[in-house]
Amino acid sequence: MNPVTIALASLFVSSAPVFESELIFPLHAQHNHAPGIVECPNGDLLVSWYRGSGERSADDVAVYGARRRQGDPNWSEPFLMADRPGFPDCNTAMIVDRQNRLWLFWPTILANTWESCLTNYQISSDFQRGLAPNWDSQGLLLLRPDDFQKEALALLDDYLESLPAIARVGREKAIDEIRQKLGNKLFQRLGWQPRCKPTILPNGRILLPLYSDTFSISIMAISDDDGRTWFASKPLIGFGNIQPAVLRRDDGTLVAYMRENGSTRRVRVAESSDDGVSWGRVGTVDELPNPGSGLDGIRLNNGHWLLVLNDTESGRRRLAVRLSTDEGKTWPTVRYLEDAPQGAYHYPAVTQSSDGRIHVVYSYFVEQGKSMKHAAFNEAWTREG
Repeated sequence: MNPVTIALASLFVSSAPVFESELIFPLHAQHNHAPGIVECPNGDLLVSWYRGSGERSADDVAVYGARRRQGDPNWSEPFLMADRPGFPDCNTAMIVDRQNRLWLFWPTILANTWESCLTNYQISSDFQRGLAPNWDSQGLLLLRPDDFQKEALALLDDYLESLPAIARVGREKAIDEIRQKLGNKLFQRLGWQPRCKPTILPNGRILLPLYSDTFSISIMAISDDDGRTWFASKPLIGFGNIQPAVLRRDDGTLVAYMRENGSTRRVRVAESSDDGVSWGRVGTVDELPNPGSGLDGIRLNNGHWLLVLNDTESGRRRLAVRLSTDEGKTWPTVRYLEDAPQGAYHYPAVTQSSDGRIHVVYSYFVEQGKSMKHAAFNEAWTREG
């Protein structure tokens, strides 16, 4: 580690609050959304997102990226990362694996509906010399979950029973369609897409969190051979729990924090005690509001947990950093990256770099246009809130 890096590391792990932020590119007229972020082995930061005329209904949508070289305060011009021409390419997630290979995951939308998506991946072992990675290989991530119709129907009945009768009025047709699709192999296997970054467990297992907008549930794609093959976990079924972020406790328990896509207006949560193969009942975190917006989380180097989310019951104008020192039992510390009467600041991706800094990149929507915004800070800054 060179002297500059050592100095930066000591600065960011010190008790002095440190914060900086900037737009990754100037405000842009098109839809720019759903980022991922990784630190490269050489210290560069690499960010991904999708850009186009809209989302699933716009066939010009492709995946873009930008790079910030170590020691350089400026981001590169955006460059193309992935594109299946004629189809929308959407949510991005990235990771650098144990072999120092870069993985990019994203869904391609086949019929302009979320339920018609297929998840792609690209792998690069040459992603540090130039701006855009040179991809070695690519493929589709196909899953065959065990038939979950019976379990899902029972949980659906429980969920509907918990709702007030007025909440079910006018939704009978949609509920009947869900019941029918739950028994259809095509809908059980199609429509899984990524949002949050994968987690690599101490034993080398890779967990890629996926979710289905068909049923508003989640699942884990699991690999025990460094990504050569994948299999499906048992689904996390709460009919409103999507886009998981996975954190690991010291005792090995995995905790998935999920976006609310139902009626509770609270972050959804589930736990696994077998390295992500099966999951307990989906519950809520009462102290963490969520308006139906993506979140992300990370276990810091000192063992503390950090979540980034819109902690409101409606709207995405406020983006919070929440800190837990007891592995997610409580979240007493909060600091806001954004808090404004207008705009939308959402879909965060978070990582911690080797110098101790916490990096968050998120979709930044204001009246003048859209961009990705990057913030770098230390834990002391969060605690100052």
